[in-house]
Amino acid sequence: MKKKFLIVLFVIVLFCISCSTSRFDDIQAFLPDLSGKADGIYRGEYNLSGTPVRVAVDVTVANQRIVAVDITRHTGSPIGRRAFSITERIIENQSLNVDAVSGATGSSKAILKAVEDALQ
Repeated sequence: MKKKFLIVLFVIVLFCISCSTSRFDDIQAFLPDLSGKADGIYRGEYNLSGTPVRVAVDVTVANQRIVAVDITRHTGSPIGRRAFSITERIIENQSLNVDAVSGATGSSKAILKAVEDALQ
């Protein structure tokens, strides 16, 4: 029983550390210039260093605009799935300069970086 308790405690501490927003503040994503970008679907990936968060996206470009962002792979905590809503803001703003989803900062940053990777 004591061993189980320690394992659960370790998982909780690890989860709290991985959710710390301040450690992700220096991760910035920048939208590459889309002028001249051919219509199509572009694949990008990002692995958030020091965390279990891994993201792959397919970004659809039409008429030099982002028209869809599909998350094809996401590993990490279940709470990180809340970050999936960031794709709507990327499309709406045509920008990667959007706020991270509260409580899912790591996954938000990984999604933004994966989109950047796809469009480079």
